[in-house]
Amino acid sequence: MRLVIARCTVDYDGRLTAHLPSALRLLLVKADGSVSVHADDRAYKPLNWMSPPCWLTEAPGGASGATGIDSVWTVKNKADETLTITLEEIQHDSSHELGVDPGLVKDGVEAHLQQLLAQHVTTLGDGWTLVRREYPTAIGPVDLLCRDADGGSVAVEIKRRGEIDGVEQLTRYLELLNRDPLLAPVAGIFAAQQIKPQAKVLANDRGIRCVTLDYDALRGAVVDEFRLF
Repeated sequence: MRLVIARCTVDYDGRLTAHLPSALRLLLVKADGSVSVHADDRAYKPLNWMSPPCWLTEAPGGASGATGIDSVWTVKNKADETLTITLEEIQHDSSHELGVDPGLVKDGVEAHLQQLLAQHVTTLGDGWTLVRREYPTAIGPVDLLCRDADGGSVAVEIKRRGEIDGVEQLTRYLELLNRDPLLAPVAGIFAAQQIKPQAKVLANDRGIRCVTLDYDALRGAVVDEFRLF
């Protein structure tokens, strides 16, 4: 992973255009090829990013003929979207080898919820089938990938307690999965024992269906005790 702290501007050109004015920011280039731009707030959520597969080229500032520019990063993906990061002043630039990550180890209840819902996937809808548990993406596995009664792809993210960060996580998975022509369009379900109101609002705004799970009902396969929202 490459870690850069620099004063920079950021311009995105793709499905829309967006601009971040000059400020001191953290830039991360990960081994999977992703590039993300972070401020000193917002927890883990980047200000802008490019998910893999994408390609970064770096040009010295003098190549553009402009003064006060150290270098310019140009990041492109298969959809021909472009993220241009103009670095004005670099304060830190280092690379680190993190090695292979063992992945997230979920607590027992959450892991059991995933297992039980995979076994009784028809509780999400009549005629549903399971494609795979822990379906891999470039940023981690989505808990369940299913097919609904019409054959449509559905990604299911399962939490013990459903909060906004879980909805954000599922949103990122859906963004990647919907780039696969063999799967798209992919719908999303956010499933948890408890879902906070703010998470429900965000999920509904993004077209993600929320499902409140009853752990004891799942263990007994008593589907009538599910409350669907």
